[in-house]
Amino acid sequence: MNDKYLTVSELNSYIKNIIDNEEFLRRIYLKGEISNFKAHTRGHFYFSLKDENSKINAIMFMGNTKKVLFNPEEGMKVLVTGKISVYEPTGNYQIYVEDMLEDGVGNLYIAFNQLKEKLEKEGLFDPIHKKRIPKIPNRIGIITASTGAAIRDILTTIKRRYPLCKTILFPSLVQGDKAKDDIVRQIKRAESYNLDLLIVGRGGGSIEDLWPFNEEIVAKAIYNSSIPIISAVGHEIDFTISDFVADLRAPTPTAAAELAVPNMIDIINYIDQVKIRLNQTMKKKIEFNKMLFDKLINTYVLKKPLAMYEIKEQKLDNLIDRLGVNIKAIFDINKNTYINLLNKLEVLNPLSVLKRGYTVIKMKNKAISNVDKLNKDDLIDINFKDGIVNAKILEIKEVK
Repeated sequence: MNDKYLTVSELNSYIKNIIDNEEFLRRIYLKGEISNFKAHTRGHFYFSLKDENSKINAIMFMGNTKKVLFNPEEGMKVLVTGKISVYEPTGNYQIYVEDMLEDGVGNLYIAFNQLKEKLEKEGLFDPIHKKRIPKIPNRIGIITASTGAAIRDILTTIKRRYPLCKTILFPSLVQGDKAKDDIVRQIKRAESYNLDLLIVGRGGGSIEDLWPFNEEIVAKAIYNSSIPIISAVGHEIDFTISDFVADLRAPTPTAAAELAVPNMIDIINYIDQVKIRLNQTMKKKIEFNKMLFDKLINTYVLKKPLAMYEIKEQKLDNLIDRLGVNIKAIFDINKNTYINLLNKLEVLNPLSVLKRGYTVIKMKNKAISNVDKLNKDDLIDINFKDGIVNAKILEIKEVK
């Protein structure tokens, strides 16, 4: 009864046999745009060929890749020759490329460069407009898909490195036509959450998958944000317009989280080093002040404070002695002057004249110096040194 049921392997083998025996598919010529390109370490090329509506997986083995004279890149238009076959483990049909020629650059790549050149001329990439990324943020917003590897990697890394930081997810579409508007809406919404930093991005993918981050409205929203923004789009080799306009570009979402927060272990080690340096500085300061204090207390003045006053006392005695000498000299000078003045007064003193035997004649208490001042019968007083004699003029004789 079960004989009519095929296994999946049998079906895939049957389809592969049909395709492999189709003459048209044994030698096929295709042109398309390279997408999701990967050069394997063993030398094989894995990529997709696409146009505006469809794509096909492609593989080129090492024996053929050595003949390629250019470096295949994302978005490059190529001409390939190969055969169509089925990869039985997955049931996917793909082209096995034998030869590949360059056929110009894909439309998306051209659009990317045109927008990049336009925004660069407008100054959106100028470093002068880049906002500083805080060293220790307290609140970080994350704009990405609510599911997937990107959000898990970001949250895990932040929690591991700096669990004190609070994170707020702003879930957004990150792929498809509506993604650009959703990303812009979430950037504007984040403005009201008092954030220190904003991470905007998604995991890897083809250039089509990452294209919302190459849209001009997304670039303008990032540029106009008052919150510092780290762009974390795709893998390390992926570059988008958002990377150029953001304040900092991270090669992956995990790297964005590492750039966003410090490592708690590093902070603890830094604090420990600061404590050690602080203790050393304080110890040196205390030792220096102690040395200075010991030097001061061992000075001669502090050990024998009275010695300072003894010196002053001696100086005071010298000054007193000098003052006494000066006073005596001044006194002697004034004494001699005084004696000289007394002698002069003594010479002029009328009593001194009387002591030498002379007398002073007065009439009515006035000294008479000339005889013509007297008349006969005038009463006069004759002053001696030891008394006064009253007399009367009997006769006046003039000396000729």
